[in-house]
Amino acid sequence: METSALGKTYRDGEVIVRQGEAGDCMFVIQAGQVEVIRDNERQKPVRLTVLHETDFFGEMAIIDREVRSATVRALGDAQVLTVDKKSFLRRVHEDPSLAFRILQQMSHRIRELDAELARLKGDN
Repeated sequence: METSALGKTYRDGEVIVRQGEAGDCMFVIQAGQVEVIRDNERQKPVRLTVLHETDFFGEMAIIDREVRSATVRALGDAQVLTVDKKSFLRRVHEDPSLAFRILQQMSHRIRELDAELARLKGDN
């Protein structure tokens, strides 16, 4: 892992966060892409999504301080900025619309998961 002025560069396949670990920060992808993977006890891990430049992940850890719900790893080289809770709150204070944009993205993700659950339930 390399550190630069803008964040850290993760190499292809390098884990950024691991499912089940404690978390207290979120991440913003500055360049490259990452995959979000959910481990499953009964099956091999499932890729939930691929995130790209300007996407963020790990935001739930800032809000609820629970363990990570998925593993995120670099697909190719990825430049990723770490944002701790203090920095996040300062940015929200400076630009309240930031909180709204994050809530919009979280809502979008929940709707996608709801649709996927409904689809899976319909397959049974």
